[in-house]
Amino acid sequence: MKGLFGAFLLLAAASLPASVGDLPVEVVPTPPEATRRAEAYYHFALGHVYAELATAYGNRGDLLDKAIEHYRQALQADPGAGFLAEELADLYIRAGRLREAVEEAEAALKKDPNDVNARRTLALIYTRLIGDARRGTVDENMLQKAIEQYERISQLEPQDQNTWFMLGRLYRLARNSVKAEDAFKKVLELDPGNDEALLGLAMVYTDLGDRPRAAKVLEQVASKAPSLRVLTHLGATYEEMEEYAKAAEAYRKALELSPGNVEIKQALAQALLLSDQVDEALKLYHELAREEPDDYRIHLRLSQIYREKRQYEEAQKQLAEAKRLAPGNLEILYNEVNLLEAQGRLQEAIAALKQILELTEKSSYSQGEAANRRVFLERLGLLYRNNGQYAEAVATFEQLGKFDPDLGPRVATQIAETYRQAKQFNKALEVIEPAAKKYPGNDMVVVMHATVLADLGRWNEAIQVAERLLKAKKDRESWIALAQIYEKTKRFDQMARALDEAQKLNRRKSDEVTIWFLRGVMYERSKRYEQAEAAFHKVLEMEPDNAAALNYLGYMLADRNVRLEEALQLIQKAVDLDPENGAYLDSLGWVYFRLGQPEKAREYLERAVQKVARDPIVHDHLGDVYFQLGELKKAVEHWRISLKEWEAASATEKDPEQIAKVRKKLEGAEVRLAREATASRP
Repeated sequence: MKGLFGAFLLLAAASLPASVGDLPVEVVPTPPEATRRAEAYYHFALGHVYAELATAYGNRGDLLDKAIEHYRQALQADPGAGFLAEELADLYIRAGRLREAVEEAEAALKKDPNDVNARRTLALIYTRLIGDARRGTVDENMLQKAIEQYERISQLEPQDQNTWFMLGRLYRLARNSVKAEDAFKKVLELDPGNDEALLGLAMVYTDLGDRPRAAKVLEQVASKAPSLRVLTHLGATYEEMEEYAKAAEAYRKALELSPGNVEIKQALAQALLLSDQVDEALKLYHELAREEPDDYRIHLRLSQIYREKRQYEEAQKQLAEAKRLAPGNLEILYNEVNLLEAQGRLQEAIAALKQILELTEKSSYSQGEAANRRVFLERLGLLYRNNGQYAEAVATFEQLGKFDPDLGPRVATQIAETYRQAKQFNKALEVIEPAAKKYPGNDMVVVMHATVLADLGRWNEAIQVAERLLKAKKDRESWIALAQIYEKTKRFDQMARALDEAQKLNRRKSDEVTIWFLRGVMYERSKRYEQAEAAFHKVLEMEPDNAAALNYLGYMLADRNVRLEEALQLIQKAVDLDPENGAYLDSLGWVYFRLGQPEKAREYLERAVQKVARDPIVHDHLGDVYFQLGELKKAVEHWRISLKEWEAASATEKDPEQIAKVRKKLEGAEVRLAREATASRP
């Protein structure tokens, strides 16, 4: 049929005069009357030519009218040519004759409700009038009308793939994922290799949040027809699944199909960065910086990479370039806060963030502006807390609660955690207990309530609260929360069972890392050191740069005074990964003390005590170092602080054995100081 149409197009075009004024039908040779189909071909050919001419001359009305008339005659001659109804509907829309088209189709349906072409015309017109979903301008009335027509067509012509495909798209737009899935599957029953239907099905699974199924379908399409569209969708789906290495591979293939595509190159660079292929990401971002020198986002990403690599001078240089290209950009200003924090310059980070809040303060906020302000306020509270400014942190979180009352559960949790870190456990309970009554189903509040009860030594109540959460939600997060409460209350057998249940629900490698880390903590706290070592080594097999595991394992060895060189290597790597972490600095100082290098120990422990001033163990370690260096008064000072902090510690943290050791050292040192004072008197 296509060949015949082509021939008639040539014939019709050849018969047209050079001028495109009024083109009377009479000048065209009369078509052969052999069959109705030949008549349809004839009118289709003329209609197509007039439509093309109308396009060339800016949708000229008289030409569109002639095209419409010929398409109508073609459809009358061959009612089975469904594509003619589609093109006719398009012409009515271009000509602005929608009402006439609808009235004509409705009149035809009154005569014959099974007139498929009339329904196709209506369906196409309604579909064109739906609007643009990307701009949020969907006309729900037109959407439902289009669906109704296509549903009726699918009953009349159940083998028509295009109808089912359109239904799939429309159902998805109407957020009816179940029907959309069924429609796309119907297309695939009729044509198992239909890539567009497979892609539509993948989008439905994405809408449902079932990204693994979406990825599986997209992989199937990509293996047969690796188009740019499919590969970019696949890359984005992998990103949402946090499968960043796979995302990078999909974007790499997409880039091969479109080498100059900057957006895909940026997506690939981001995926490489998130999959820890930092050097390759860095190289690609530098390429992008040369290709797009005025794109501030590229310099911002370079700054972020250099910050993660702790190359702070280069990070600052790239950030300054981003700021030059986009002065006043909030993302850049916020990343400046991140860079200051990474360098341990917390007071400067606080000042920078307060300035952002002042610059963006308004009497009313758009949705995006309000979202930013929530982030800024919470981050300021966290910076205050990390800097030991607990009163300021509480005041900032309270300000966040006033700004957005819907954040009540989150605000209560943050304030309670601030009081916990300030070792004001009764105040933490005063905040979280009313919140637990007000938000009984909120996971954050329930877990914090159980944690504070455990801090206060009310262990049975803590476990009951945590177990209530598990009864409501037997998910992985609830099992982990319960395991952590069991750890605080020293119920290690029950902790092991909770971790077993959580492990059954693991979805990704990072989940497995969490479980094995918690097992390591559990074994260490129950003094099963060989099993603890094995658990932490398991973590490091999966994530060699897991700083927390490196530190925990190294400190465990140093504290037991065994394999000290190995401990030093582990802890040094942890400090290299996170140079401003007070706990890691303490571990490094302690292992140097064990190695008989008190001067080096002093250097790191003095830095550590600035970072974690409320930690009794750090003060105890520093007291030991000063004592060995002969600085008795400083040793006494830090042992006294250690005892004071032990006294303020939570019930779950208190270690009677450690407290007794510190008290004994302090008493001995105080006696020695008294003797020295007596001996020095004349």
